[in-house]
Amino acid sequence: MAEEHSNQRSQTFNGERTNRPSRNPRGDGERRGRRQGGRRQGGRRRVDYLAVNHIDYVDYKDTELLQRFIADNGKILPRRITGTSSKNQRKIATAIKRARIMALLPFVANN
Repeated sequence: MAEEHSNQRSQTFNGERTNRPSRNPRGDGERRGRRQGGRRQGGRRRVDYLAVNHIDYVDYKDTELLQRFIADNGKILPRRITGTSSKNQRKIATAIKRARIMALLPFVANN
């Protein structure tokens, strides 16, 4: 039975013949190995925390606020995770870097 499958020949768009069976996309729209969670799949839309709470100036001394935008390992979380606008993300990144230099926040985790 394996020989029958390998002997099948399919035709490509330019007319060449190959030994591979044709690769048709799945009709149900499902892809293997893909993570669900985008907006089209019904994922939750994140909101800009600074805009919602009317925070105009991000103070580098406010470590409680800045901790919200830092991962456990000490990295600054990206916009796609936090939901902040690009303008506010730049403010957050600058404040976090200033707080790191002043030793208010760690550069890396304490592992």
